Amino acid sequence: MGINEHGTGPSVFGGLSAVGVGGVAVLAVLSAVAITGGVPKVLVISWVAFAAMTAGAILSSDSVAAYPRRLVWGYGLASGAMVTSSAVFLVPQAIGLHPRVGGFGIATGLLTGYGAHIIGHRLSHIDIGLDVTAAAITAHALSAGLIIGLVYGSMPELGLLLGLAIVSHKGPAGYAAAHRLREGEKPVSALLLPAAAVGITAIPSALLPVPEIATLNAAIFGFAAGVFLHVAMDFLPSCEVGGEVDEVCSLSEHSHERLDALRGHAVASTAVGGLAVFLAWLVVA
Repeated sequence: MGINEHGTGPSVFGGLSAVGVGGVAVLAVLSAVAITGGVPKVLVISWVAFAAMTAGAILSSDSVAAYPRRLVWGYGLASGAMVTSSAVFLVPQAIGLHPRVGGFGIATGLLTGYGAHIIGHRLSHIDIGLDVTAAAITAHALSAGLIIGLVYGSMPELGLLLGLAIVSHKGPAGYAAAHRLREGEKPVSALLLPAAAVGITAIPSALLPVPEIATLNAAIFGFAAGVFLHVAMDFLPSCEVGGEVDEVCSLSEHSHERLDALRGHAVASTAVGGLAVFLAWLVVA
């Protein structure tokens, strides 16, 4: 069955993916390990990431007309929150532990994120026998979870706000990925695996013994800051010709006028995302 004229599929998930269900089962087992291992914050972050991506996938069944604006606001809120959280909670920590090593860590994270993005885009044009959308977002989620686990393992006293802001992009990512899967008449349930992937790597890495060495922790925090800053900037909603938003707007008439209108939403959404983190910090500080 295909997509109807309103851009929705026959059901929310279009049949269950065995790999997706398996990913959820692994996360459930690791959740018990997280409870006994004493990493409750990472456990909460893992399940929030899962819930955010799942909710985004469910919301992707809205109309094509509503899709561009929701996509811009989802990307904008998430990227604004991620930029602010990385700059406030990770960069100062890295520089405070060791200015030079922390700075090199930030640069390495930014360049690594860029390199992974470019290589991933190149691989997306190669037929590897897997759904490219699900495979790419799973790889991203696994790497993000690994970094989140290392950060919280290095400094357990970090608050939940950082982790929750970092995984905030899972909602719009799931929304956009599910939309692409629906257009390709593929089961959206494949996203259950990347939804669970953050926790699959975050929980084990948070339990790893990290030596209390200032330079090592500076490198970890700097690398994490660089990677997440890259991801945040990659999620900044681009309302330019040839971008993802333009591809959707081009399906209708007056696409240029729609892009102009959405630019204001892009600026507003990123500002609101950053402001939300600031207000949350004022409350919990």
